Amino acid sequence: MKRVLAIILGGGAGTRLYPLTKMRAKPAVPLAGKYRLIDIPISNCINSEINKIYVLTQFNSASLNRHLTMSYNLSAGFGQGFVEVLAAQQTPDSPSWFEGTADAVRKYQWLFQEWDVDHYLILSGDQLYRMDYSKFVQHHIDCGADLTVGALPVDGAQAEGFGLMRTSSDGRILEFSEKPTGAALEAMRVNTESLGLSAEEAVKRPFLASMGIYVFNRNTLFNLLGSHPESTDFGKEIIPTSLGEGDHLQTFLFDDYWEDIGTIGAFYEANLALTDQPNPAFSFYDEKFPIYTRPRYLPPSKLQDAQVTQSIIGEGSLLKACSVHHCVLGVRSRVEDEVVLQDTLVMGADFFESSEERLVLRERGGTPIGVGRGTTVKGAILDKNVRIGRDVTIVNKDRVEEADRPELNFYIRNGIVVVVKNGTIADGTVI
Repeated sequence: MKRVLAIILGGGAGTRLYPLTKMRAKPAVPLAGKYRLIDIPISNCINSEINKIYVLTQFNSASLNRHLTMSYNLSAGFGQGFVEVLAAQQTPDSPSWFEGTADAVRKYQWLFQEWDVDHYLILSGDQLYRMDYSKFVQHHIDCGADLTVGALPVDGAQAEGFGLMRTSSDGRILEFSEKPTGAALEAMRVNTESLGLSAEEAVKRPFLASMGIYVFNRNTLFNLLGSHPESTDFGKEIIPTSLGEGDHLQTFLFDDYWEDIGTIGAFYEANLALTDQPNPAFSFYDEKFPIYTRPRYLPPSKLQDAQVTQSIIGEGSLLKACSVHHCVLGVRSRVEDEVVLQDTLVMGADFFESSEERLVLRERGGTPIGVGRGTTVKGAILDKNVRIGRDVTIVNKDRVEEADRPELNFYIRNGIVVVVKNGTIADGTVI
């Protein structure tokens, strides 16, 4: 794994995750109370003994930079490695920003070529899964492939949203099709039993979806990027081109939990699914394969007279006489008396407010950080540092699917009310 360089693609503007991406890059979006999306692929790399990691991003990269700097000093604890952010930059040779996944790698290929490595592992920054990449790379080497694509077995309903691969019985890619439908979709069926699924599962999931993660041989990557300068995307252009040129393309079957959390709806569901009992589909409680993040040295959470069921509470939180059901509360969350939280994701806060500060703020007509007394919140996302007043009701009472209310500090996406970072909701407001 010392001969592997990992490149994590941070994604574009993150419009599908807006307003969570209003002030931060997509990989910096908080996850599960204390983590960020970028912690997933980086932790997978560290656990796979891959410690040379670049993160490519081009929007709002300040908080991402700060998080990575404070979280990952790989040269100290994990051998002579690094995690470094490469932001999009304009140069005389390249006046435009990243125009796609392949274009992002091409713009920094001069840097990637300087490393004496054999393989490049291309990853996505907005997926939730656990994978030992050393098995992925070893499979690539054992097959003698030029390029290997992570493949997820899916059913017909899911298949329409992915790039699909038709393979031979040994997993060699014969055809690649981007989001096919109808007869074109049926033509992409594969006998997934020959790739390792049980006979029963192979009938249920006969399609191979691209996970958007790849292992390239050194020469293959730079030859493809150099000889096809007009190709800007790996999935839509580079892979079909490589196939057409006779390269050996292979699949690596991944039959485990995987979720692309690129939309507000998927992000919300993936977070709340972490509270499922007794065994959630994805768990952060795995000592052999931990997920790392920034150490914060916060005090333990205090529950004064709270009723909490099926929820995750981040450290440094203070819950008074409230009811919390099926929620994820981030670090430093503050919930006052007579509050009801249900099916809600609370991101927490970046700082504490003392009792004295809160009192002064109230006296001056302000709203303290957290969720105020007598408030009810159901089916919502409260971003970091929000100030929810007293006797507020956030339940999407009119069942609106999509709405933009920036002047009121909230948006509705997929029927979920999202209160923006640092936003204030005044006392008595009903949403």
